[in-house]
Amino acid sequence: MSGALGASALGLVSCRQASSPPTAHPHYVVGAAYQADGLWRYPREEFSYRETGLALVDADARPVGTTADGEVYDPQAMAGSHPTLQLPVDVTVRNLENGREIDVRLDDRGPARRGRLISLTPRAAAALGMGAGPARVEVEEIEASSRGYAETLPGGPMLALQAAPVATVTRQELPPPGTSAPGVVRVDPRTGASGAAVTGEIALPRFPVSYRQGFPRPGGLWVETGRFTQRRYASMEAIRAGGTVWPSPVGSGPAWTVRVGPFNGVDEADAALDRALAIGLTGAHIVVE
Repeated sequence: MSGALGASALGLVSCRQASSPPTAHPHYVVGAAYQADGLWRYPREEFSYRETGLALVDADARPVGTTADGEVYDPQAMAGSHPTLQLPVDVTVRNLENGREIDVRLDDRGPARRGRLISLTPRAAAALGMGAGPARVEVEEIEASSRGYAETLPGGPMLALQAAPVATVTRQELPPPGTSAPGVVRVDPRTGASGAAVTGEIALPRFPVSYRQGFPRPGGLWVETGRFTQRRYASMEAIRAGGTVWPSPVGSGPAWTVRVGPFNGVDEADAALDRALAIGLTGAHIVVE
């Protein structure tokens, strides 16, 4: 009996959700660690992100709802998902197989599947020239506008810091209960410039549906198991993983990367990734080189 009641209640909730379109409340979010496809993901704030990997296309049957940063999901928007970056974040995605590149806003968590770097809406994937399977891509953050979100959107660290009183507190007339002070935040995706104070309506501009044609940079698939500042530690991991140590300059100092491969196709790379994770190399991921 209780099961039937529970099912009825769920049905009522579903009906209400279907009849009430989601409302957008964009905000800045990093979020707590979470588990997906057997792996722990640790969201973090990063403004100089650049990585290669495999991209997926969102499923056509994905239900309309709100994204992790409070926007309404739109399959026709130039948007996508990332498992760990702060949200929202603007990035340039390059299809290494055909040379196309697009600008998108990442506004949600995903893809859940291990070994995948990002997922894109059907519209963004079409602009990038992706097929049904995973595409080899490079993702590079657009720093100015991404910092702009952190400085202007509700929940952003810069906004919280700026809101703290510095010296004196002045008297201010507040709006009646249940209402909001007027104001619109508009962040320019190219410069990060913002408009009015962060109150009232928040409008995030959309990227146009377009692409730039560059040169293809095809590369092989590798499983990268870790990055180290000292070669001896990289060598120890290479022995454990059955991989090779590669010099990889990061920032102002040298670094060493351990990789296994290359692999001819996605299935082989996925199998190698599973083996690396099975022996405890939890930082392993697929890269294109």
